[in-house]
Amino acid sequence: MEMRDIDNLPKNAANYTALTPLWFLERAATVHPARKAVVHGSRTFTWLQTYQRCRRLASALSNLSVGFGSTVAVIAPNVPAAYEAHFGIPMSGAVINPVNIRLNASTVAFLLGHSQSAVVIVDQEFFTLAEDSLKIMKEKSQGNFKPPLLVVVADESCDPKTLRYALGQGAIEYEKFLESGDPEFSWKPPQDEWQSIALNYTSGTTASPKGVVLHHRGAYLMSLSNPLIWGMNEGVIYLWTLPMFHCNGWCFTWALAALCGTNLCLRQVTAKGVYSAIAKYGVTHFCAAPVVLNSIVNAPSEDTILPLPHVVHVMTAGAAPPSAVLFAMSQKGFRVTHTYGLSETYGPSTVCAWKPEWDSLPPETQARLNARQGVRYIGLEGLDVISSQTGEPVAADGKTIGEIVMRGNLVMKGYLKNPKANEETFANGWFHSGDLGVKHPDGYIEIKDRSKDIIISGGENISSVEVENSLYLHPAVLEASVVARADERWGESPCAFVTLKPGVADKSKEQELSEEIMQFCRSKMPAYWVPKSVVFGPLPKTATGKIQKHILRGKAKELGPVKLSKL
Repeated sequence: MEMRDIDNLPKNAANYTALTPLWFLERAATVHPARKAVVHGSRTFTWLQTYQRCRRLASALSNLSVGFGSTVAVIAPNVPAAYEAHFGIPMSGAVINPVNIRLNASTVAFLLGHSQSAVVIVDQEFFTLAEDSLKIMKEKSQGNFKPPLLVVVADESCDPKTLRYALGQGAIEYEKFLESGDPEFSWKPPQDEWQSIALNYTSGTTASPKGVVLHHRGAYLMSLSNPLIWGMNEGVIYLWTLPMFHCNGWCFTWALAALCGTNLCLRQVTAKGVYSAIAKYGVTHFCAAPVVLNSIVNAPSEDTILPLPHVVHVMTAGAAPPSAVLFAMSQKGFRVTHTYGLSETYGPSTVCAWKPEWDSLPPETQARLNARQGVRYIGLEGLDVISSQTGEPVAADGKTIGEIVMRGNLVMKGYLKNPKANEETFANGWFHSGDLGVKHPDGYIEIKDRSKDIIISGGENISSVEVENSLYLHPAVLEASVVARADERWGESPCAFVTLKPGVADKSKEQELSEEIMQFCRSKMPAYWVPKSVVFGPLPKTATGKIQKHILRGKAKELGPVKLSKL
């Protein structure tokens, strides 16, 4: 039977337009033309100037016939050009591809080739990375390589030699490139909100990066969901600790324009830089992976400015934050909102929504509740934990483990040129995250592990995240990550990789400390969960602060199996 509405009124140009976050910039420039939009060192741009610069960028790209169907790569830290690119590139009709600056040349070569980037906008510090990547592409091309246009971004805080070198190699300076564009350029919004706005490659905690394609509709909805979820007000002062190249800065690039706020660019993230920005500029909000929070709470006193002049709101995601770190942040006056998401969901798509009744609970209990990944975002229509065997929702008992799945407008279009991965990830009408978790009786979800990170010891599943949470409670532990190591008796057993706090112990005391940590764990967890081996040293990380467990798994493999397990 045909479904009929109460009317037959059609869409028309007056009542329907494709959703896009690009209009937020035009509005900010109209409402607050003289307000500071972007601050970087001694450079400041107002919202009107930012809008004009983005229109120039869109115009300059259009002059080169770069538009709908084209991709423009951006290899840069948090600088004004990276912010402007999030508007200027899609205003030309093209797709922005923000590249992780910590990747090596061979990986960047793969991304630039896979995305077929027509233009590469690169910060002067990373010009040689782009150059080396293009050399690799040329070598593999067998004579039919058409190099992209290189635009180099100058920064007064960098060595001028690197800029001179880039210009000597034929790159166009970014400001000069903007000058070739029209500040009154008549940009056109997308006709279809399903049109792609961004291409982000997965962060590389696993071996092969996949190109995540996002659309204008999802970017618009996430840009408004974020402030609503976080309680952000008009005119916020936002510190860019989170890389803009990580999932478009979780869409806060566009959200800040919607809020007519101020973007404070932080080229290099240090605890000292964060505390200084709070004191100097009155920062109200910033986002950071748990590893950054850890550096903030463990910063030496000379790097901190405490007490904080006001409550500073922090959103964390990217890995499950240890409750000990959340507790320490709240003790210092930061109010942490814990979210969870993936590149495939435009960044954070669940939030541990705070409940007023939690206010009266002991701080440790509050931190434990806040360490959960929570409930779905306003812009996400579906979130569940399902059985890997049956595909049915698991019991909301806080114990039964299943896979976290999502569906709705905050889920990507798909992976670029990867039909097999799309078929798997969208099986049965859900986006499959690959993360394992539980659903609590209150409906809040909690990650227990990535599916590949579960340790199976003697047939029993061990959550590496829970072992890590206990390790973070040890007073000597700065960072910890737990992976499976082969074990002659149990098949696998937990192997802990630990970074100690500065000045805790020298090399000669490591064996003693290793035993002490194992003893400490025995008081916190079942005996079979206790790490059978502890390895000290720095942990390998991605640019967004995620610990690269695949590297640690390789190191555990090199160690060989545990010979004489005590259990």
